[in-house]
Amino acid sequence: MQGVVAGSAHVEKGAGGVARANKSGRVGTPTTQGVVAGSARATEDARAGARATTSGRVGAPTVKDNKSDKVTSAPKAEASSRDADSTAEDKVPQAFDVFTGEPKVGEVLTPLPTVAELLELEELSYVEFMDSLKAGELAEMELLRSEGSSLELNSSSVMDPEVLEDERTSKRFKLSEPVHQGLRPPLVQDPSDPYYALLKEFSDVVSDDPPSVLPPDRGVRHEIDLVPGTKYCTTRQWPLPKEQVDVIDAFFAAKHAAGMVRESKSPHSSPTFCVRKPNGKWRMVHAFNKLNAATIPASTPIPRKDVLQNNMAGCTIFSALDMVDGYYQLLMRESDIPLTAVSTPSGMLWEWLVMPQGLSNAPTTFNRLVTQLFRPMRQFVQTYFDDIFVHSRASAGKTAVESHLGHLREVLLCMRENRLYANINKCIFGVEEIPFLGCFLGKDGVRADPEKVCAIAQWPVSVSQKDLRKWLGLANYLQKYSANYAEMTRPLTNLLKKDAVWSWTSEAQQAFEAIKRSLQSAPILALPDEERPFSVVCDASDFAIGCALLQVDAEGRERVVSFQSRQLKAAEKTERSV
Repeated sequence: MQGVVAGSAHVEKGAGGVARANKSGRVGTPTTQGVVAGSARATEDARAGARATTSGRVGAPTVKDNKSDKVTSAPKAEASSRDADSTAEDKVPQAFDVFTGEPKVGEVLTPLPTVAELLELEELSYVEFMDSLKAGELAEMELLRSEGSSLELNSSSVMDPEVLEDERTSKRFKLSEPVHQGLRPPLVQDPSDPYYALLKEFSDVVSDDPPSVLPPDRGVRHEIDLVPGTKYCTTRQWPLPKEQVDVIDAFFAAKHAAGMVRESKSPHSSPTFCVRKPNGKWRMVHAFNKLNAATIPASTPIPRKDVLQNNMAGCTIFSALDMVDGYYQLLMRESDIPLTAVSTPSGMLWEWLVMPQGLSNAPTTFNRLVTQLFRPMRQFVQTYFDDIFVHSRASAGKTAVESHLGHLREVLLCMRENRLYANINKCIFGVEEIPFLGCFLGKDGVRADPEKVCAIAQWPVSVSQKDLRKWLGLANYLQKYSANYAEMTRPLTNLLKKDAVWSWTSEAQQAFEAIKRSLQSAPILALPDEERPFSVVCDASDFAIGCALLQVDAEGRERVVSFQSRQLKAAEKTERSV
């Protein structure tokens, strides 16, 4: 999950959303991209399935399933919202204990709020959501959908048999166009494919069932250096539903069998909980909040996306590999193992022998390992955490494919020697274009992800500053594909100023549409060739400045490398040009 999206979640007719609330009555909506803080706007057919208890918590009456011991939602008839035209129910619904299923004496549920009432609830931020989760203040999660919708979301009735989230099967790349779909594994079934023999030879490294074992010592271990004076980092484990308890126990049983964890007597302890994925599986989460707060941050630099892209300039064939269980491929420093102790709701205390997910310096340590291993191949290999990008061109009398096969062999040999593994279902081999860190990179250059452009183009007219800020956040990510972007956004950014009065004028609408058109017709940007000259075209107005970096390619075409622009500051607007 990435980031936190602030604002409201628009639930379209027939669409599914999940609403949570804490005892203060505030609502937040977890999504695959993070936690959307805000109210849920529903269409006229949507029903908000949430009830508030006398204590102010939002939830739904629950009953216990005697067969599975799972806590399930109450019947849909009790969870549906009130019709605005109907009379109030004669019988006030009873509150039930979520663990025993018994009715709570003297405690009843207030009438179900309408959609309009839900819109008035104060928003719940990501930090407050996590605090409420740890404090046990979240009562229930309810599905927002239209009546009669067949949509199911995170329901145990439609959950995949493998309830544990398996990093080997989750899809890393979002392949936006059919040209990339189905490339592999059909490749390994075709002996005539030039990559067939290579992948068959390295089937122990790239397969659909990589081993889960304790990694070797590769010279890089994860270290946790605490701020001087730190004592014990302990957070009490909070209770969880039985389904999550069973999943957590199964997870640690598998890791213990693989030798990655061991029972602990450490004075440190961090709680464990689960987050449901959209596919119905669970992702394990350790709340290392106190430990991370007491950890001295590492200063190891993170690779820059633009530098990695530029290193691939001139290449015509690409492959992408994704390493399995990346963090679990690193050993912990022996003295720091007790710091990783995590508790479970069933009363166990485990400590990690490998680097667990959730530690503040874990990304930099993993990047240090990958950089160290593949640095000798940096002329044809770029790495970004657990992603490995191999790029080749015709050279030294070899075709691009022949060169690429040689480069892949070196990469796979390095992985075999260091017992690193990749899942073939998440790899792409020998194509002219690959998904690359939010865009598409190929022999012709870099282009914007069509899914992102489509999301921007289909965005409805903003109705508030919060709505507009969310849309501009998406558009700003692609501004290097748009000429004079800063000038076009000026009517919109003026609406976001501190004391600005919200008024969606025709000028704002024109700017809104102009940005959409500009990104929909965005060019494929050329990757810079340092052996060829560059040219810069500049432009300026009373409000903004901009430029375009250009270069003539090998075929004599003038190509755009990047557009850059920004609005002038107040002091800059008063300066006179010389």
